[in-house]
Amino acid sequence: MRKTLLKASVMSIMMGGFFGLQTTFGQSDPSGKKPITSTYAITNATVFANPSSEGSKATVLIKDGVIKGVGNNLTLPAEAKIIAGDSLFIYPGFIDGASNAGIIKQEPPKRPDNFVSSNPPDEIAGITPWKSAIDQFDISSSQVDDLRKMGFTLTQIIPDGGMLSGKTALVVLGEKNSTNLIKENVALNASLNGARGMYPGTTVGVMAKFRDVYKNTQLTKERQATFASNTGISRPELTPTYMGMMDVIDGKIPVIFNVENDLEVRRALSLQKELGFQLILSGLKEYDNVIDLIKSSGTRVLIQLSVPDDKAIKAQKDDTDESVKAQYARVKEAYDKAIAQAAKLEKAGVAFAFTTSGAKTNDLMKSLRTMIEAGLSEKAALAALTTNPASILGVSRFAGSIETGKMANLVISTGPIFQEESQIKHVVVDGNIFDYEIKEKKKNGANGNGNGSVSIVGTWDYNSQTPAGSSGGKFVISKDGSSYSGTITYQDPSGSGQATSPLKDISLSGSTLSFSFDVNAGGMNLTVSVSGDVSGNSMDGSMNITDFGSFPISATLNPTLIANK
Repeated sequence: MRKTLLKASVMSIMMGGFFGLQTTFGQSDPSGKKPITSTYAITNATVFANPSSEGSKATVLIKDGVIKGVGNNLTLPAEAKIIAGDSLFIYPGFIDGASNAGIIKQEPPKRPDNFVSSNPPDEIAGITPWKSAIDQFDISSSQVDDLRKMGFTLTQIIPDGGMLSGKTALVVLGEKNSTNLIKENVALNASLNGARGMYPGTTVGVMAKFRDVYKNTQLTKERQATFASNTGISRPELTPTYMGMMDVIDGKIPVIFNVENDLEVRRALSLQKELGFQLILSGLKEYDNVIDLIKSSGTRVLIQLSVPDDKAIKAQKDDTDESVKAQYARVKEAYDKAIAQAAKLEKAGVAFAFTTSGAKTNDLMKSLRTMIEAGLSEKAALAALTTNPASILGVSRFAGSIETGKMANLVISTGPIFQEESQIKHVVVDGNIFDYEIKEKKKNGANGNGNGSVSIVGTWDYNSQTPAGSSGGKFVISKDGSSYSGTITYQDPSGSGQATSPLKDISLSGSTLSFSFDVNAGGMNLTVSVSGDVSGNSMDGSMNITDFGSFPISATLNPTLIANK
């Protein structure tokens, strides 16, 4: 699918931030990719070794991908490259409990000529427990760069597919010339989503099919044991599905069930209680009503690192009738309930972690700060990014905290990590240092409404640089009262010249302009999100498109084509 979209020139409209490695390399290395040293000392930084740490000044010494020391009186080897950390803050590298970053979308298998929708082959029905996420993973994907830029260093990647898409894998988000694989066959990825136009096509059908596969695998295992120890016994049929399910039956790996709401949580827990497999719930978005159930079951939980969009709430007007005000109140109540859920999990004593699957990478830190403002403690937030996922994934021995002997995975920021003004300057992954550009934050003089020092109203000429080359066009923003509207032109993915799409969710927060628009690419509807920093008549930022990551965009406001303010 990805190659098809590339050929259709979708890449020419994909824009967003991309930051590369900026390490000093040896002059004798003709490839220019071999670092001079693998030993680094980040000196006199404020180090938060774990979520309970208050933060203290210390030096962190790393060598060959391992933390060799943390303290104030370390003896630094001569080959160590010194990084002055006096104004920097160091945290353990973030761990993503479940992610599809870098996973290449799979083409659906072709249906056979004798296809029967009531009894399709397992692969066509989305039942492929033998597949592995590592076979679909591309470390060079811009999605990986985007996630790493947010501080994530280690992730459980989940395969693309249907109700039983295959086995997850644990990888570090490190250098492109490494396999980055820590462990295959970590869990079996499952969902309650059925196949289209065939069995199992409903949630009830998926549950029935899961039972069927599970129990037939148990039966196959028993028959296999009988066949191995007796003569005159018919050979059991060892299908890829049953063989792929064996580790779940044997209790060697859990099933990571993707569930969004309280009803799906109940259904997954019901299957677990009935069949007895290990369970991890992942992707939770609406779970307020089942927090007590989750706690009592002792199930491990990965909640989605996202919150509902608040643009509709911010756009509410005072001069409306009572019925509209009542509707506004219900929307606000639902929003407040959603953003407070993580805090309720903490209060209930449920040690949860985060999953970025299904979340917008550019909004991850904003979502986290929103949860904190709604009552989640910073300690619990950091634990959900570090020690909790390390425990859930069974990697606490070498990840999740800053300790001597652990993997050198670090997040280095310009200030306390959850403060809005703070920016991530370095991310250390497996001992490799990735450097990121620090931009001076500018503040708008009038609450971001376009009346202060930042103006977004007018016609903008934009340009982007993507792997498919340079492309450009215009977007026009106008203002009516407190609301913005606009359009954007871009190269039509079908190759028929320029296309136009209306801008949605236009917002100016401080000096940050953001909006989105929809694109149809070969019958596939894609939503593209743009965010950039405005300074004078220029904007620099990124455009993100789901499943493709992000690429740089810059724009200039044409002073001769200013729209009415």
